[in-house]
Amino acid sequence: MKKLLALTLLSLAWGCGEQPATTNTAAPAGDSELAEANTAAAPDIAVNPLKNAYFGDTHIHTILSFDAYLMGTRRTPNDAYEFAKGAAIEHASGFMMQMKKPLDFLAVSDHGFYLGMMRALGDPQGPVQDHRLAPLVAGATSAEGSTAAFQGVIQHLVGRDPNAPDDLDDRDVARSAWQEVIEAAERHNDPGNFTTFVAYEYTTSGPQFENLHRNVIFRGADVPIQPFTRLDSADPEGLWDWMDDIRAEGQESIAIPHNPNGSDGWMFSRTKYNSDEPLDAAYAEQRMRNEPLVENTQVKGTSDTHPLLSPNDEWADFEIMPLRVASQLESSVPGSYVREAYLNGMLMEAEQGFNPFKFGVIGASDTHNAAGSFEEDNYWSKTGLMDIEPYMRGSVPLPDSTPNNPEYAQGASQYWGASGLAGVWAESNTRDAIFDGFRRKETFATSGPHIKVRFFGGFGFDQEIAAASDAIAQAYAGGVPMGGDLMRQADQAPHFYAWASRDPDTQSLQRLQIVKGWIEDGETKEAVIDIACSDGLAVDPQTQRCPDNGAAVDVSDCSVTPDVGDAELIAVWQDPNFDPAQRAFYYVRVLENPSCRWSTWDAVRAGVSPRPDMHATIQDRAWSSPIWYTP
Repeated sequence: MKKLLALTLLSLAWGCGEQPATTNTAAPAGDSELAEANTAAAPDIAVNPLKNAYFGDTHIHTILSFDAYLMGTRRTPNDAYEFAKGAAIEHASGFMMQMKKPLDFLAVSDHGFYLGMMRALGDPQGPVQDHRLAPLVAGATSAEGSTAAFQGVIQHLVGRDPNAPDDLDDRDVARSAWQEVIEAAERHNDPGNFTTFVAYEYTTSGPQFENLHRNVIFRGADVPIQPFTRLDSADPEGLWDWMDDIRAEGQESIAIPHNPNGSDGWMFSRTKYNSDEPLDAAYAEQRMRNEPLVENTQVKGTSDTHPLLSPNDEWADFEIMPLRVASQLESSVPGSYVREAYLNGMLMEAEQGFNPFKFGVIGASDTHNAAGSFEEDNYWSKTGLMDIEPYMRGSVPLPDSTPNNPEYAQGASQYWGASGLAGVWAESNTRDAIFDGFRRKETFATSGPHIKVRFFGGFGFDQEIAAASDAIAQAYAGGVPMGGDLMRQADQAPHFYAWASRDPDTQSLQRLQIVKGWIEDGETKEAVIDIACSDGLAVDPQTQRCPDNGAAVDVSDCSVTPDVGDAELIAVWQDPNFDPAQRAFYYVRVLENPSCRWSTWDAVRAGVSPRPDMHATIQDRAWSSPIWYTP
């Protein structure tokens, strides 16, 4: 079992072996029926100038991703869109996957690496049926068959001459699969009701599994005929150059770094890719132009912060994934977490005049089942046949262990979670409006629930806004939303308006917090301040913490304390320690009442005790993008 899990992990981040061959030519629109649908008059779409919250996922792998196929996944991009709209689709193991409620938008982002190639190998009537790996790949319909197929593909990758052509890199297969991605997105895009984005994953890394993957999201249907991959350039700057080039031809896109916690410090390094060359203003400008957002939570853990970086943050130890992607190697903490990157970027701006880490945040799933698993009590993990049974993901004892001496699978999936979702504030549920929301960073992330968060800062409103019927109009008129910048106005301290509402299908809200980072005497500092408490409780002015609201979980049956917590939390806050001469950032974090983690649900259903070295409970949460203050 341990060997099986290790092989699964190794396969997930392998991203080499492609021959560089891309063009900037626009892809064809698709078949005539699709083209006719695209040219039809758009229906009347309701537009809200004060914006609505939309929830979606920008990180989905289907049958076209080489690793998802080897895990047994046979669901297509079309299936992924049906699932996102609320339908049930079949898991590789046979059961039906379905969410409690649908999403508002989705981007299927299959690996550009070997796009569609495993499906071609598995097709006995396909164009590569005579390839030596075809029988192994065709047998990837069980955990054992997947293991054998992974071994064969990995041996091919490791053993091949990197200077020789790769006989698994069939450009006709890849272009055909890419066209399938485009056509599925076009087929399901329903302006005003459900939005799709053409997308793919650019898979690159350092030499020791340092994760540097990005999801590339295109604004519209005018996209390149083939994705840019790591063998065009393993350096993310090469991706940004390509994105700049196609943008000049009208093909707009953004890249979203994912899973920084597995990057071993490379994702937010203060030197350039695989070198000691320091970052500079041109690097920062290009990165921010192409990467305005970052994933701070997904199935492979949360990358907001870490207890070693934020020792005074009691909630920093949340869904920590300690390993590099596809490896049992530990991932370095410095350089791998978003909050620290905010601090380092702000310090670089103060000292050198540029900030390469001024990201907004989203969550995403990174599912390889064509269907994200966002609910703790409805969890099917990530890797198809490889971790669908609870014992495979380490939450219950292995079948051959004894009650007196339980043994558990040791692998990365024990650290994985039912996360996450992207939230965006946009005028309408359309590509243009949502993409513009991404661009201006008016985005938030959740660890799975549909928690809504709003956050404004400004000098043009005060405490009275909290009770105003036109609070959001006032906030836009007198300030900036999440993702925005506040500039100094004399020596005034800004007010911050924060609001959150619960997901009615999960837990009530417990507390609303501000996370502040600032520069003081040339050093970075941070603080977490509770600004609103549930159940009529008041923040202790000494500790800046809410009292315990009494919410608890019975891990024997996952029942929770009834009738505690709030459906909505609102606060207007002014920083009592504001210094108009200090650079700072502020963002909101909102916490639910605790509930059972997915691993405890597995244990309850199996009739065993929760695994002692796993967290038994979880406090799901949401994070806003920051507001930055510049003196």
